[in-house]
Amino acid sequence: MTKELKFESPTFTKRIKGMLGVDFYRLFHTPMFYIFLVIAAIIPAMVSAMTMMPDQQGNTMEPLYSNVWQIIAASEPLYVIRSIADYANMNMVFIFGGIMVSIFIGHDYKSGYVKQLFTTHAKKQDYMISKSLVCAFAMACMCLTYFIGGTVGGLLVGYETAVSAGSLIIAILGKMIMSLGWASLYTFLNIIFRRYFGISIASSFFFGTGILIIGVAAIVENLSLPTAFLNLFLYGSSVNACLVSNVGTLLTCIAVSAAWAVFYNVLGTKILSKSDVY
Repeated sequence: MTKELKFESPTFTKRIKGMLGVDFYRLFHTPMFYIFLVIAAIIPAMVSAMTMMPDQQGNTMEPLYSNVWQIIAASEPLYVIRSIADYANMNMVFIFGGIMVSIFIGHDYKSGYVKQLFTTHAKKQDYMISKSLVCAFAMACMCLTYFIGGTVGGLLVGYETAVSAGSLIIAILGKMIMSLGWASLYTFLNIIFRRYFGISIASSFFFGTGILIIGVAAIVENLSLPTAFLNLFLYGSSVNACLVSNVGTLLTCIAVSAAWAVFYNVLGTKILSKSDVY
């Protein structure tokens, strides 16, 4: 008698673990990741320093901030931006973080990695989930280097340091948590524009700036409709993670980021399943 050999399909956990292992290996072994970590640290330091430099007449330029921590997070929850200082904080990570995601995923298609991956065993949802998690990790790391660069830059130019330590920590954690939502959005966008590398980068940059949402806010405001939901969900609670944050803010960040992740991963999986990924 002969025994039939039965091959069991790997479980979801094993598949994701394998995908994450490959993606994290690729992330840690590419210079791009470390370049963007440095960029995230340099940009806030440069913004702080440049606003304190003298102009051509020798007069010191008007500083953007009055406090070191305003380059990390806004002083209060925002929706419609009143000045560049309201936006020039850790939210900038979600702009160049989107560019990093586009490059990371774009390399999958240019190198033929995706073709090899999907002709073997990987499932579309595994690809979406793994990319979202790895890119979220990368953007969270960028938040940390941004914090270091922004803090050093602000201290060097002599900004005030008074702040509620608890609110500051929650604001930073909130933005790091929102990295998952943003990474899921960018992964979704790069799935849509997978054949057009330039468009994928441009779309990530466009959505990261929040221009579209700011425009919606202006329209809604003119119509006298409540903007609370848009403020909370469309641009994400990254705008609510500010220097007066509390535990409720952190819970909001978790809920919104998770909702973004589920929505964009499900949608991206459906698109991948119904289209040619090569």
